[in-house]
Amino acid sequence: MRRVIATLLALAAMLAGAAPAAAISDSGLKSAISREMRKAPVASGAYVRDMNTGAELYARRENAVRIPASVEKLFTTSTALLRLGPSATLTTRAVMAPDAIVEPGGTLRGDLVLVGGGDPFFGDASAARLARAIRAAGVRRIAGSVVGDESAFDRRRASCCAGYDPDLGGVLSALAYDRGIFRGRARMDAARFAAQRFAAQLKAAGVTATGKSRSGPAPDAATTLAFVESLRIGEMARYINVPSNNFASEMLFRELGARYRDAGTRAAGADVVRDTLDDFGVRPKIVDGSGLSRSNRATPRQVVRLLERMHNQDIAQSFRGSLAVTGATGTVKARMRRTAAAGRCDVKTGTLRLVSALAGYCRTADGRDIGFALMFNKANIPAAKAREDRITVAIARLG
Repeated sequence: MRRVIATLLALAAMLAGAAPAAAISDSGLKSAISREMRKAPVASGAYVRDMNTGAELYARRENAVRIPASVEKLFTTSTALLRLGPSATLTTRAVMAPDAIVEPGGTLRGDLVLVGGGDPFFGDASAARLARAIRAAGVRRIAGSVVGDESAFDRRRASCCAGYDPDLGGVLSALAYDRGIFRGRARMDAARFAAQRFAAQLKAAGVTATGKSRSGPAPDAATTLAFVESLRIGEMARYINVPSNNFASEMLFRELGARYRDAGTRAAGADVVRDTLDDFGVRPKIVDGSGLSRSNRATPRQVVRLLERMHNQDIAQSFRGSLAVTGATGTVKARMRRTAAAGRCDVKTGTLRLVSALAGYCRTADGRDIGFALMFNKANIPAAKAREDRITVAIARLG
């Protein structure tokens, strides 16, 4: 035991003694990044800025547009947090026609319509809660059908083109049930599929329906019987950014369009995001909400400008908390472990064919918050990731 304690004390002393030597100055940081960027492809860029003082610490091709890949999700989630607020939720409702009645014995005369609210995580768990709420409202039997209403969004099933995009991880619909995937197969009839699955949940809760499940719009002036809320937007942003969830990001993108442009479409969502970012003086080319499209464009300076403006918002903690932590969570869980950056940097990764990006914040050795964006196009991905890691570690050592 004494040998173990002595070993631990020696290790602690060694680490304590190594920390000051590991720190680097502002000029040392600039030199370290310059060495890495000189080896990077020409279609690359980097920008590093002190979030507290506004001082520019490094810039190289910072105004040249690049494909951002999943760093694009920062634009979607920041807009959602700013527009909707971290505590907002998305609502999935069960409604009936205004002239429908629930008889004293618990029979609903008419259809029960499940109205999608764009919740990307709606599925068995939330549907079971909703089914129990309907039974608690006194319904025991539906003399009609369970109907799925996905009219809040358009019927495009992928982020940028017709058909199913396997990279997306789901089938886009305002009423996506378990992402529209059943036994490994994409269900293009998303609303009818959701109605069928919800009918099964109702049956499990003790509510039966006589009619066949189908899709269709809810009647005008429908009466809400019960509803269920999604995760809060702050939590949803974390579930998007930490694992880089393409499907949830595209769903939230369309919800922004439905909420603020009365159209749950990719184009409407892009318009809302552009309009919101424009207030910050950030003007990237927004094509989709996830970064899957290679037509998206942004500059390292634009990304850092967004980080800087979000750093000064009331919702700064929610935004930063939505990012992956180096060496600990999400897409960077296995990166930069046992380095100065481990646990110190909150970041968003981006990866497409020949594209790699990393952006976020680092808390430095001397307690400063540094925002940075590293964007590599026409790149060897493993080499670019290694370069990103070395630069990020250097930023964390600042001080």
